[in-house]
Amino acid sequence: MRRDGDVPSILPAEFADLEPFADWAIPTERARYDKRIASTMEELQAFYDAAFPRLEDAMAYLDRFAIDELPDDATRLLWLFCALTTASFPVEVWRQPKVPDSGSSSFDAVIEPRV
Repeated sequence: MRRDGDVPSILPAEFADLEPFADWAIPTERARYDKRIASTMEELQAFYDAAFPRLEDAMAYLDRFAIDELPDDATRLLWLFCALTTASFPVEVWRQPKVPDSGSSSFDAVIEPRV
């Protein structure tokens, strides 16, 4: 499916309203964190404001599939909502992309969940 004649949809049709945020459909935790850190609070807030109200709809949609049988567009929807989790603390609590008072500390996931 194509929207606006130019950009292919990567999310299920029911979530076409989230296509402007499709760049948040990132498969790894580290890459989602890196995007969060590279984003402005305005970008994080816009993503949060668009995606959070659709969370229950997304969960209901994803529950229709076994986790190891997700179609590609549903997998990207799952990744998008994993990114919402990554963006939620900066929006709801810290009001900044980085963890306050964390200096240069970091953490690395040594293994990613398989989807």
